[in-house]
Amino acid sequence: MNKKIKVVHIITKLELGGAQRNTLYTVENISKENFDVYLISGCGGILDSEAIKLSRRNVKVVFLKNLIREINPIKDFLSFLNIYNFLKEINPDIVHTHSSKAGIVGRWAAFFLNFFKKRKIKIIHTFHGFSFSKFHNFFVRNLYIFLEYLTGKISDILIFVSKENMNTAKNLRIGSYKKYVLIRSGIKIKEFYRVSENDGLKIIKKRELNLPLDYRIITTIGPFKPQKNLVDFIRMVKIVTNSLPTYKLKFLIVGDGEQRQFLIDFSKKLKVSEKIYFLSWHKDIKGIMCITDIFVLTSLWEGLPRSAVEALVSGVPVVSYAVDGLKDIIVSDVNGFIVEPKNVEELSKKIILLLTDNKIFSKIKGLTWQTIDYSFDIDYMVKQQEDLYSRLFS
Repeated sequence: MNKKIKVVHIITKLELGGAQRNTLYTVENISKENFDVYLISGCGGILDSEAIKLSRRNVKVVFLKNLIREINPIKDFLSFLNIYNFLKEINPDIVHTHSSKAGIVGRWAAFFLNFFKKRKIKIIHTFHGFSFSKFHNFFVRNLYIFLEYLTGKISDILIFVSKENMNTAKNLRIGSYKKYVLIRSGIKIKEFYRVSENDGLKIIKKRELNLPLDYRIITTIGPFKPQKNLVDFIRMVKIVTNSLPTYKLKFLIVGDGEQRQFLIDFSKKLKVSEKIYFLSWHKDIKGIMCITDIFVLTSLWEGLPRSAVEALVSGVPVVSYAVDGLKDIIVSDVNGFIVEPKNVEELSKKIILLLTDNKIFSKIKGLTWQTIDYSFDIDYMVKQQEDLYSRLFS
């Protein structure tokens, strides 16, 4: 490759999430011999400091105060102008957007630059999940479907992290199916591989968190916001502890966010607060997976949650609601269980089954790590994107 390909990644906000971490990993680790890399993000994310450090890795980072998650016509127009002018100045070869707001605003900025200035920018978007689901109100859901339908028409490539999201987009006619590419949301597979079998690390981590060594641990990870539906996790704690009053159990909720106080108050209301550890954000996810016996997700919509993949690779059975990308990776009675969303009673039954039937638990635990292949590795994810960029200019 003679000339470097100039790539601009655009994301709404650098929160602690799979889309954000994978985007940061991509721009940091993509070949700097073959690509000039830029990152545009809104301000105020917990990962902003990590983005700033990327300048050492030859990544040019730009923060835009007008790029926000909420719908705001004035700020959305200003962020469009900000992105348009930045792209006009640097003249990139590829604009690669992530997350819904940045995906719409960023792609249209690139499109109009192509139209008015006769540029040939290739436009790529990654769906790390949709901003609409059956749990959204009618207006919001259909507004975002319409916007994605229109914006899909001006996109050259649409990347999906799960087959389930790909099928949803196809059914809603979002972009041409010929533009679809599957690139999994990657994790460091070697780092998590069968870590739940490391008894030495398990003892160290439990002592670090002041958890009794003989207690079984049920964990969930994610931001405290409505999408993650953590009230159902707390309801599950109530059902499981009432059903198994003599069992030694602790429940970990790892994360933070807008609903923190509400969730703490809700756990007190259900009289299970002494059973739950609210750990806030925790950097040592490998350690968390090591001490976890069952991983639970009560999300109402997802792209492909990295935490579930990390749990499976670690050798931890996963029990979750059957939404989006989770249906790609969880097979009931093989590596965990999936149940209908909002069916907290059935969710609890599956967890009780794993806790009380050692034969079933051992069988499922022994299969978990075998159900995740190399396509979920984060370095393979970066290579796939490099190959995609190169093909567009071959």
